Amino acid sequence: MELTQIQKDILYALVTLYKKKGGGSVKGEEIAELINRNPGTVRNQMQALRALGLVEGVPGPKGGYRPTAKAYELLAITKPEEAVRVPVIVNDELMEDLSAEEIDLPSLSHPEVCQAKIRIIGDVKKINIGDRIVVGPTPVNELMIYGRVIGRDDTENSVVVSIEKIHAIPKDEVGEHMSAPIITSEADETVKDAAKRLAEHGIYCTPVKKNDKLVGIFTLDHAVKAFVEGKENEKVEKIMRPKIVTVDKRIKLSEALRIMRDEDVRILVVTDNGKPVGVITDQKILSILAPEQVK
Repeated sequence: MELTQIQKDILYALVTLYKKKGGGSVKGEEIAELINRNPGTVRNQMQALRALGLVEGVPGPKGGYRPTAKAYELLAITKPEEAVRVPVIVNDELMEDLSAEEIDLPSLSHPEVCQAKIRIIGDVKKINIGDRIVVGPTPVNELMIYGRVIGRDDTENSVVVSIEKIHAIPKDEVGEHMSAPIITSEADETVKDAAKRLAEHGIYCTPVKKNDKLVGIFTLDHAVKAFVEGKENEKVEKIMRPKIVTVDKRIKLSEALRIMRDEDVRILVVTDNGKPVGVITDQKILSILAPEQVK
């Protein structure tokens, strides 16, 4: 089945937004904004994509569009319920809305050239020629690829990378790299005070404590949202994420990353015989794997 470039752009954008929403329907206006097109153009193309069985419409005021299984098959993309996120770091920044879908090594046997073609889920136009890039760890084989972007193919949502090195995740245990003692926020303190603590320690998030028990996670994103909404004097427990995920300090870094992906969290509370003794974040783990690329 041959699609036009605009149809491919729309499908890739639909899949990206659908995954980001966790399965919710996607409006045409959201797709148009992502690919910088007129909403009317997107709606017109959606009719053709629906006729091809690649998109289904969701009626109602909260409706929109969803990709079909046929769309994932055509784009050779793993379905959301089967996929795990493969991190993409560009110029020292972890790209939250990008994930590597496929890595091809076409020049593996060439004596002088070592390149990879990496297909990306998300807006590939955020990556430019000359950018430094780190991809991984990949599931199962836990590889990390480091290099520089030397080409970009918008039609295939992919980039070509000149590889500098490839290596597997070290077998270090979480306890070797956790941050301790645990810096916490209090459930009944204000967002303003908790945000000040984040700034003082130069950290992204803290567990939240109430009556000597950890009850949630407070992040910089929570703080920014609260300040924008004029809720800087609100109690932390009102805006925190009420979810704590714990791991034993003896598990491997790779297992910690898998737990983060499965639980959709960026920080784990590390325990020793069930007692909290430290924390570790996704950024910390990635900094261990790529100390020169991640800040």
